[in-house]
Amino acid sequence: MPISKDNTQFHAAYQDIKQKILSGFFSSDARLREMEISKLIGMGRTPVREALKRLEDERLLTHEPRRGLVITRIDKQGVTELYAMREVLEGAAAEFAARHATDAEIDNMQSILEQSEQPDSDPVRMNLQFHEAIYGAAHNQHLIRTLQSISDTTFLLGRSTLQSPQRAQKAVAEHQQILAAIRDRDPEAASIAAKNHIRQAFLERLKMLRDAD
Repeated sequence: MPISKDNTQFHAAYQDIKQKILSGFFSSDARLREMEISKLIGMGRTPVREALKRLEDERLLTHEPRRGLVITRIDKQGVTELYAMREVLEGAAAEFAARHATDAEIDNMQSILEQSEQPDSDPVRMNLQFHEAIYGAAHNQHLIRTLQSISDTTFLLGRSTLQSPQRAQKAVAEHQQILAAIRDRDPEAASIAAKNHIRQAFLERLKMLRDAD
C-alpha cells in the first residue's frame, strides 16, 4: 500500500521540528505557534499540528497555561530521574551486547574508539556513535526505541558534559572498559561498566548545574 501524502508530510514536519528542537534552534523560552512553525518549515498547518502533538506526547514539548507550547524544561529532580533511567537502560544495553554482539559489531566499536582518540575528533559525536553501536549490538528493538527517547530528552539539557576536556578524556577510558567487557562476553562486567559511565556523566552534569547556579 502506498504511503499517503498526508502521512509523508506529517513525518517530514515531525522530523524537521524535532531536529530543530534537539539542535537548540529554538531558544529556551520560545513559544512554538502552529502558524509560525508552518511558515518556518514551509508546510501546511495540518501536518505541523499533528507533528507538534506527537512531540508533546513524547515530552519534548510542554503546554503551559497562557503560553502555549514551549520546549520542555527539565529541573534538577528531572535530571536525577533521567540519569537514573539512563543508568538502568545503558547497563541493559551493554549486558545484551556482551551476549549478542557479532565480531563485526565489536570491531566497529573498537574503530569508533580509535577514531575518538584522534586530536581532531568531536567527543560529543563520537560518544553518540559509540553508544548507538552498543544499542545496535544489543539486538533488542524495544530497548533501542526506549534508549532513543531517553537520548532525545538528554539533548534538552543543553551543553554536553563531554564539552569538558577532562570529562571527555575520562569518558573514552570508560568506553574502553565497556568494550573490553563486551569483547570478553562478560554481561555482568559490561553492565557494571556502562552503569558507572552514566553515573560519572551524572556527577559531571550536577557539577555543571552547580556552576550555573
